[in-house]
Amino acid sequence: MAGGNLSPRQKMINLMYLIFIAMLALNMSKEVLSAFGLMNEKLTESNEAAAERNATFMAGLEQKASEQPAKYEPLKAQASQIKELAANFNAYLEDLKSKMTAKIDDPTEYEIMDKGDYLDEHFFKGDIIKPDGQEFLSQIATFRDGVSKVLENQEGMDAVIKDVQTKFATDDVKRGAGKVKWLDHNFKGFPLVASLTKMTQLQSDIKTTESEVMATMLKGTLTSEVSMSNYTTLLETSKSAYFNGEQFDGQIVLGRTDNSTKPNRVELTLDGRKLSEKEYTIEGGKVKLKVSAGAAGEHKIGGQLIFLENGEEKPVAVNQSFATVPKPNAATISADKMNVVYRGVKNPMTISFAGVSDNNVNASGQGLSRSSGSKYVMDATLVKGREVTINVNGKLPDGQTVSDKAVFRIKDLPKPTGTVRGEDGSLNMQRNSLEISTIGAKFDDFDFELPLRVTGFKFKVPGQPTIDVNGNKLDARAKQALSKAKRGDGVQIFDIEAKADGVSVILKKVSPVFIELTN
Repeated sequence: MAGGNLSPRQKMINLMYLIFIAMLALNMSKEVLSAFGLMNEKLTESNEAAAERNATFMAGLEQKASEQPAKYEPLKAQASQIKELAANFNAYLEDLKSKMTAKIDDPTEYEIMDKGDYLDEHFFKGDIIKPDGQEFLSQIATFRDGVSKVLENQEGMDAVIKDVQTKFATDDVKRGAGKVKWLDHNFKGFPLVASLTKMTQLQSDIKTTESEVMATMLKGTLTSEVSMSNYTTLLETSKSAYFNGEQFDGQIVLGRTDNSTKPNRVELTLDGRKLSEKEYTIEGGKVKLKVSAGAAGEHKIGGQLIFLENGEEKPVAVNQSFATVPKPNAATISADKMNVVYRGVKNPMTISFAGVSDNNVNASGQGLSRSSGSKYVMDATLVKGREVTINVNGKLPDGQTVSDKAVFRIKDLPKPTGTVRGEDGSLNMQRNSLEISTIGAKFDDFDFELPLRVTGFKFKVPGQPTIDVNGNKLDARAKQALSKAKRGDGVQIFDIEAKADGVSVILKKVSPVFIELTN
């Protein structure tokens, strides 16, 4: 086009074409600048919407953490760390963008943002990256590596970590046959509006990372919640106990268990009585009761478990029952002819029907009275004859009745045994020990705890008259007679008078005690 053999007119035409092409190039450059500016505006709007979504998600997570801290508090802690890293990096970029456009009166005049002087001077000095450029790279690395560290041990976050490492990579970039520094490749010599748009794109990537992290966290929690490993089988029955020959109508259903799902409040009752906080614990997503099984029969557990959901209380009704039966580890062994009650004392008895509550059991018999629950007392003092019959009726949960009876022999109290210093029979004792000893009486091998009280006795020393003593110790006359005894003499204590509190019959004669003096 610029050959030497061209005419002056042709040379003029060629020059005009060059000017025209330059003008087209100039116009195209302005259109490109405007396009970058419009892209920057769209990214800014998108970032604002993403920031609102992330803020809403974080607020919801905080609400969940307050309602179910065991489940959501760890997620909230991680999300808060990511949020802080994102906020710091975003603030740095926003400040940098403000400095880049500080000398531009109208930030929407993109066609005048064709120079890259600010970042070229701010980041570079020839081929060397200045401290401000190093700070920019450090900010990127802090966010990239910080997010990766927070998520490194979190299950299901591998893809998010890889994406963050890719989006915010600052490794050298391949250009032609060689490599160029990432900062040079992306910002050196570029128009201001292009660099501004790239900064806004980084902010978009920050907010996208926040969204991905939170979404993946929530997805992992939901996946864990619906996992079959969190389910167990439960047995539902129409009643808590069944009898021989009945049809069992139980149903096997699935129930979910979750260590982190805990009610915010528990309101439970047992047979109408409100349970205190000491009577239950919450373990593994279950309310574990720590109450007595109570008396035999059916017991009702009612009330509600109250959960917080979106700031509102959601009650879950509780309506369950369980049956208490006598311990099966005690065999029923009865010795024939050994059903015995004693005349003159309060004979304690336990009367119950297996599987029937005490309030649905009634027992009757001459001399029998109920003290409480399954506890009864038999007083056979006024019963004539040598036997007494006890009849028992029980009402089953389904309304049926059962009955039984037992016959008990009535015996008199056994013969008491006299004692000196707690010992009975024939004893060897020093004279001074006998003087201060207490005379007593007891029932040998008797099942009742029935203490006897001595009110008097007779005291005989060989060669001396018999002395009647009041009380349970030797008096002056008895001690004087004892002083005349010789070593080896046998002293007798007999006709011991004893009484027992609460016994309404005359006791049999108390056996005597013989003492051989050893000095």
